[in-house]
Amino acid sequence: MTRSATVTRRTNETDISLSLNLDGSGEHDIDTGVPFFDHMLDALSKHGLFDLDIKALGDLEIDAHHTVEDVGIVLGTALDEALGDRRGITRFGEAIIPMDEALVLAAIDISGRGQLHWDVALPIEFIGSFDTSLMKEFLVALATKAGLTLHVRKLAGENAHHIIEAATKATARALAQALALDARAPQGVPSTKGTL
Repeated sequence: MTRSATVTRRTNETDISLSLNLDGSGEHDIDTGVPFFDHMLDALSKHGLFDLDIKALGDLEIDAHHTVEDVGIVLGTALDEALGDRRGITRFGEAIIPMDEALVLAAIDISGRGQLHWDVALPIEFIGSFDTSLMKEFLVALATKAGLTLHVRKLAGENAHHIIEAATKATARALAQALALDARAPQGVPSTKGTL
């Protein structure tokens, strides 16, 4: 079974090509034109243990909002396609990740009911030129399109870079658990309804 997908999305605001292999090793080649966001996507792939290639062109002369949100849409769509009927997946995952003074929890249910519950107060609005509110927008789009119930909660932290990076890595590790194939139920869909 190959759990991979290639998705493109072209609008008047962005042009995105993305390839995803859920059973990779965290290899990645990412260029969105938004350096801090690329750094977070690198971490998402590396710690999520999936291979990810992204090339995105966006209207960065306006700001990074359309690019970041649309990458979330495309990555969520690719996750949904690569998961197929969800047979054999673990479904649930959670992680608590420290980064220096920051501590962030993420929990995921590949439920088919896409939603983000974000409780992450950030002390500043910008890291360099990156609008810190865009990480929430990215995760909203990702969770919605992939059908994930995703909770992200800051337990401690003062430095915005550390907080966002811990949130990204926690999401990645939780996702790696949830996407993993369950050897005890290789053909079953992990739901009493029989579908996700």
